[in-house]
Formats: sequence, structure tokens, C-alpha cells
Amino acid sequence: MQVDLDRPRVVVHAAVSIDGSVTGFEPDVARYYTLAKTWSEDVTLAGADTILAQEETLAAAPRPGPAADGPLLAVVDSRRRVRAWDALRACGHWSDVVALRGDAPQPGTGAGVREVSTGGPTVDLVAALRLLRERFGAQLVRVDSGGTLIGALLQARLVDEVSLLVHPCIVGGQGATPWWGSADGPRRCERLAGESFQGGLDWLRYQLRYSVSSPSAAASM
Repeated sequence: MQVDLDRPRVVVHAAVSIDGSVTGFEPDVARYYTLAKTWSEDVTLAGADTILAQEETLAAAPRPGPAADGPLLAVVDSRRRVRAWDALRACGHWSDVVALRGDAPQPGTGAGVREVSTGGPTVDLVAALRLLRERFGAQLVRVDSGGTLIGALLQARLVDEVSLLVHPCIVGGQGATPWWGSADGPRRCERLAGESFQGGLDWLRYQLRYSVSSPSAAASM
């Protein structure tokens, strides 16, 4: 059940180990992105750390140009660390890119990317989602990111669906990075679907349920 009708539906799609880590193992990337097409999202939402981790790959990747029918890529980048905007725009996955900022756009700092400001020193995720709906007509946002952004969205009760591609391995120890980040407290989930694939992969989908009387808490990052 979605609490805030002024924002798009938010789906978290993550490749995880049995113990819930998004790091410390080799995910089945092909299967992950094949399943990601399930939602045909309007916006792909990522954190700056996720994009920065792909900079080397992006630099060597082909650049066929923007995908006319592809989703918009929105990156939470309050500290203006991302620089590969041209490569992201031209890599053939997205129709365009936009940077989500906390403070107002500053002349000469946008590095050739549209900026959406939510006000304040960090990105207000509640406001950012509403602006993505208002300015870009977003009805569905798929989160393709690490635990930091996912955790912030969960903590603010902004996630409507969780999709986990579970890999048959246990990371454990210091190599494990939980997909839910630092979010705390129980979350009531309703199973939507499940499917198994070769190689021991299991795909699990859950709808998150929130009390209608409890609005989304403010969240920023």
C-alpha cells in the first residue's frame, strides 16, 4: 500500500547472497538485468557511490547514444562527485540523466547535466521523488543502488516493492554489505511472486505494507 500518492511507486531490485549481502560475490548480471525489465520503469534511481564504482567500465563502454524509449537515470549526488554524465547519457541504457542535489544549481558546477534541487545541504528523498513525478511524469521508479540509498528509502517508508535475486552463497564476516543498509525496525511484507532459475538462483518479490495513518518520514542523503 502506497502512503504518499504524490510520489511514484518505488521498487527496489537487488542481487543478494543468501545472507543478504550485495557485495562479496559475483552476481549473475545478465539474469539481474533481464529481470529488471519486468517493471519498464520511468526512472532508474541510483546513488553516487554506485555510479562512481562503474566509472572505469563506463569509460571503456560503447556510446551508441541515448535510448529514446529508455528510462531517465536520476543520481543522488549531493556532493557533486559524479563526472561521467556524458558517458551515462550516451551508453544506450537511458533516455537522459539528471542529478539530484540538495542545494540550488550553481553556475559552472553542473558538468553538463540537468540538476534538480530539493533544498538544504543534502538530497531530501521525499521531495526528490515528488519532483520526479511532477517534472518528468514518473509513475514508477526502480532503485538500482547499494545499501546506503536503499536503507534511506526504507527508513523513510518510501519503498513499495522489494525484488531480490538470491544467489546460492553466503558471504558472512566483514565482506558482507546488507542490501537494506542501516535501516532499522520491522517491515511487514506480503509475498507477490517467486521463481527459481538454473544455477540455484531464486527470485523473490514482496510488497511492503505501511499504516495509512503513518506518513512517510523525512529522509535525506
